[in-house]
Amino acid sequence: MKRFLIPDGGKFYKANLHSHSTVSDGTLTPAQMKEQYRQHGYSVLACTDHELMVPHHDLTDDGFVMITGFELGFDEGWRKDFLQAKVCDLCLLAIDPDNEIQPCYHRTKYLSDAKRSWVKFDENEPDFEREYNADCINEAIRICREKGFFVTYNHPHWSLERYETYTKYKGMNAMEICNFSSLIDGYNEYNGEIYDDLLHQNKRIFVLGTDDNHNRRDPACRMWDSFGAFTMIKADKLEYRCITDALVRGNFYASQGPEIYGLWLEDDVVHIDCSPADKIFCTTAQRRCMSRYGEGGAEITHASFELKPEDVYFRLTVTDRSGLHADTNAYFYDEVFAE
Repeated sequence: MKRFLIPDGGKFYKANLHSHSTVSDGTLTPAQMKEQYRQHGYSVLACTDHELMVPHHDLTDDGFVMITGFELGFDEGWRKDFLQAKVCDLCLLAIDPDNEIQPCYHRTKYLSDAKRSWVKFDENEPDFEREYNADCINEAIRICREKGFFVTYNHPHWSLERYETYTKYKGMNAMEICNFSSLIDGYNEYNGEIYDDLLHQNKRIFVLGTDDNHNRRDPACRMWDSFGAFTMIKADKLEYRCITDALVRGNFYASQGPEIYGLWLEDDVVHIDCSPADKIFCTTAQRRCMSRYGEGGAEITHASFELKPEDVYFRLTVTDRSGLHADTNAYFYDEVFAE
């Protein structure tokens, strides 16, 4: 009997869940960004502008959903040279479309006076004072989760964060396995190893592919920081709450290009169907990784891997001949094989 890890029903919707518009330091308006992403086959976009949550429901229509969110930053650079400072950035996505109250707000810091009038915040809540340390960051994650936000940990390499730092964070929903803007800037921002570091700490989180685009153009006038990493969300309908519910449940995968069509279990075997691939890997918590290649150098579109309880968790990676990856979320054996 098949047990689908990504639902068999519904439809995949292509999403970018980390982006910046003219509301902060991007160069395109939210409306212009929507049109660019729509033309490239996307159905979902979150404008996660720095420090400022602005809903864009007026841009949502039958063929496109705008998710409300913003990026919250914890910056050691407030006390030292920014080029050497560590940073922790979190994207916060409102699960309910009616949630327009910005969490972890400070009435006098972190945001220019000109934009304070744009913010809706809870006047009964005290100002949230930020410090770059795990206790403060974890408290922010806790507050945002309690207030109905999906929390993502962003671009650890760009942030100069290392194992001893990021493994102290807890409570986030997901991390960016690929941040395209940082990747093309030269950072090692394909983060499979960091994902495994967190999974080994029993942090049961998901992975996203995001652009983190600011829509700056190179001399050839190419949208160079857009359309390079995305999240494919499987949902019943293209409606705000259907999309965010699918995020909370983990019904999605991250990609730089390859597509995953199906992911399911039969007995103790995991199966994957995908677009033509050079190789497919299965990563586990122990020294038992598995790989599949096409016979005679041919591409493959299906693979299966036998699982064992000692694997603790498993996750699959599809790599095409251009070296681009699609990554599933990690699945823990004690959850997916629970009676």
